[in-house]
This record gives sequence, structure tokens and C-alpha cells, in this order.
Amino acid sequence: MSLWEYKVITSGKGGFASPALMEKFLNELGREEWEIIHFQTQPDNLLAFTGLARRTTQRDWSLQDAAAAAAAAEAEKLRAEFAAKFQAATAAPAAEEKSASFLDEKVAPDDGFRKPIDTSRDDDPEAEDDKGDEEKDEWDQLNAEDELPSFFDALKPHMRRNQRGPGMSVGVDYLAKKWGLAEEDIKGALVECGLQIPADENAKPVYIEYDGDLFWVNINRRGELWINTREKPRPVFRIVQGTRVEGDTGTENGGRRTEAEAPKPAEAAGESSGGRAPKPETPPEPLPAGPALLEKVRPHMRRNRRGPGGSGSASFLSRALRCSEAELTAGFQALGLVVPGKADDKPVFVEVGAELWWLNLDSRGGLWINGRDKDSGDAAAPAAPGATAASPATAPASAELAPAAATAPAPEAGAVLAAVRLLLKETKTGAVAGRADRLAEELGKPAEEFVATLVGAGLKVPEKSREKPVFVEHAGEIFWLNKNAKDELWLNAKASKYADQGDGEKKPARRGRKKEEG
Repeated sequence: MSLWEYKVITSGKGGFASPALMEKFLNELGREEWEIIHFQTQPDNLLAFTGLARRTTQRDWSLQDAAAAAAAAEAEKLRAEFAAKFQAATAAPAAEEKSASFLDEKVAPDDGFRKPIDTSRDDDPEAEDDKGDEEKDEWDQLNAEDELPSFFDALKPHMRRNQRGPGMSVGVDYLAKKWGLAEEDIKGALVECGLQIPADENAKPVYIEYDGDLFWVNINRRGELWINTREKPRPVFRIVQGTRVEGDTGTENGGRRTEAEAPKPAEAAGESSGGRAPKPETPPEPLPAGPALLEKVRPHMRRNRRGPGGSGSASFLSRALRCSEAELTAGFQALGLVVPGKADDKPVFVEVGAELWWLNLDSRGGLWINGRDKDSGDAAAPAAPGATAASPATAPASAELAPAAATAPAPEAGAVLAAVRLLLKETKTGAVAGRADRLAEELGKPAEEFVATLVGAGLKVPEKSREKPVFVEHAGEIFWLNKNAKDELWLNAKASKYADQGDGEKKPARRGRKKEEG
């Protein structure tokens, strides 16, 4: 009659990593003479199982078994004696003792009992392993969880800098190739570690923290699964509740309000200032006439880059003096200054006191005023009545070029068109154009006032989209207004097809070569 011992076998919750490891585990059970009497696998993972195994502790005795055991023992004894004599002649004494003890174990007859395991030193932490210096197999290394890195630590050597945001990232397909595992195994590890796999690319990421870092999973547009990590942000401030101050304290601190005194957004609802206290508006001062205008303009002028004296653009000066460019140009003309028609026209000098003043246009059509001290050989036109004295120029100030609209009544056509020309954009036909309402918005003027200024410059607003336009020539270009199918008013300009001839007569430019006769 046989006596049995039983053992519960299992692969663990996640199962074996590969079929080869599972086969090695079962073969190890067979070498230890275990017999599997129950084996059950999980329906969703064939590499995960539980079972029961047994083996005998005492075998049934028979004459045939005894004779076979005695013959095997005798043959083993003869082989051991021969091996011992051969080793004695070649091995060291220490090795001989080791071999003798090894042979004693082999020569011992097989009595049906397994060799007992010494458990007396199990509680000794410094006791050596029974396996000695034998190299651990793959199964032993897999069970040694203390020697394996955590899942998050194993990710870091394979991560690269995230190209779409802060932190690092790595693809699940890349990890599967590097580790030799299936993507489903890595996805299962993600879920076990607490990470959530999103349903699509628009799903909000779910963050988890490990060792001071944040980890999350996302899916890109190609359906690829990516693992991301970045350093957990550190708080830099805390929220505190401020105390509301009742009453108006805006007159303190020179009229400025502190943050605590500023009105709340809810209190400023409906105000166009967006919650800020509106600045008091003061009406602009009227422009002075005669030399007083030059005195007011001179502090805003800068040093002339192309010669002696100072200069300033009409667009910048009009903003500095809080007036329109047309009003400023009219004031210059009242002094006798002449607005040139082209950028390359010779300037007309006007003597005001001991200084010479003149106007010129830059390459973009912007109007500039210039002034310098008069030399003895300079020839200048007489100043307008009332312009008899002017003080020396003061320190120059910086100026800038910017277009501005001419909105004063009856402006000079050249200045208006030169200012508006800078706002027009090139079209596919080679001309330049701009929608009237957009131009008025950029200039900060009402659309009706802007259109009235263009009409005052000689242009005509068409009543229909196919109406023949009225052209106005300026600086080698022609300007006109037209309406499109959507009833939108557009300002257009293009190079004039007429060229100046030497005799002063304008002739139409030839569009093509005349066909030869004969």
C-alpha cells in the first residue's frame, strides 16, 4: 500500500509570461516525481492555471524491484570506485574529500525514500542556500520579485522627450518589441498599476502618482497607445480671500487705485471699460496758426537722417498733437508750405525767421515736415503772412511712420490719397485695393466720414456695381471707387497707363507691338 503527499500548484494571478516557462515548471514537477491529478486553466488566459499534484512517500515492495535495485546499486558501486581511483590521481586532496561525500550519496541504495531536507537552519539569515553556487534558472529569477524593477522604473530607460508637451513618453508597441511581450500583457500591467486606458483620443487623461511623478495613458489619432510621465507640479501660491473696501478712495495716491480699491467685475457690468475706471476725457486743444504751430511741432521732431536739421512725420505729429493729419496739413499750407505731388519732387523751401521749412513725401507716400537753420546762400520762398519769427530748434524727439486718414473738410487730394495708399493691399490683378469700412476701422474713423473724405478728394461713389468709375490720378497711379456684387464699397489703385513724355504731353502707353504691314 502506498502513502501519498499532496501539493497545490498554481501559476499565479497573471499566469506565465510564455509557454516555455509553463513547460519548464511542469517538467520540474515530473522530475520530482509529482503526479498532476487535477489541472484547470482560466478561460481568458491559457497560461494561468490551478491544480493538485501528488507523489508517493513509500513504494510497494516486490522481488523484481529489489533485484533490479541491487543490480543497479552494484553497478553504481563499481563505477564509483573506478571514478574515485581516477580522481585520486589527478585532483587535490580538498577535491577528493568533496568527491567522496558526493559518491557516498550516489552509492547509497535506493530504498524508496527521498533524501530529507535539513530545516534546522531555516531561521538563520546568514545560512547559505542548499543549491550552493548553482546558477539560478529562469524560473527562479522570475520568482525573485525583489530583484526585478517596478513597472514604472522599467519604463524610464525607454522613454523619450514628449514632442507635444512637457515630460517623457513611450509607445506600448515599442515596449512590446523591446521586452518581447504581447501588447495585451503590457495593457494588463497598466490596468494592474492603476492606469486607465482611454476610449479614444478625445478622452480626458487620468493621472496617477508614483515616486513624485505623474503618469497617464493617451491614444493618438492613429490609435497608438502611449504612456506619458512628467514631474508633479509644485504649488507656488495659496488662495486667500481679500477684504472688500466700501466707498470711493480713488482720490488717494494721486488718483490711482490699488488692487483692493479697484471695482469688482460684477460692479462694472454693462460698462464698456471692462471693469476699469474710465479715464477723464479732455477736449483737444485747437491747433495754433502761423509760427506758433511750428513751435508746437518742433519738440516732437527728431534729427534728420539725410541732412541737417530735424524732421517729423505728419501721421506721428497728428497723434502727438491730438488732431487729424488733414488739419495739420492745412496748418502747414497756411504757412506757405507746399505739399509735393510725388516722392521725388524737389522741395519748396519757405523761410520762417532764421530757419528754412519744407514738406516732402517718403517712398510710401507719408508726409514729412523738415526744418533747419538758414544758410547765407539758400534761396527760399517768402513765408505766409503772419509767419515772421521762430525760435531755434529744440532737442529732437523720436517719431514713427504710420498712416492716418484725412478727415477735415475740403482736404488736399494728394495728402488724402497718399495716406490711404499705405493701407491698400495687392490683388491678383496687379492692382491694390481695400474695403472702405475696413479702411475706416483701421484709421479709427466712422465709415461715412471716411467716404466723405474720399469724395472730397475727387472720387465718386458709384450707385451700381457696373457703373463706370471716376478716376483720380496721384503720384503716377489712378484711384477709383467701385461696388461689388455684395454692394460693398472698395477703394482701388493701380499704376497709370499714361507716361510723361519729354514735350510735356501725356500719351497712352502702347500695350502691344503693332502688326507689320505687307
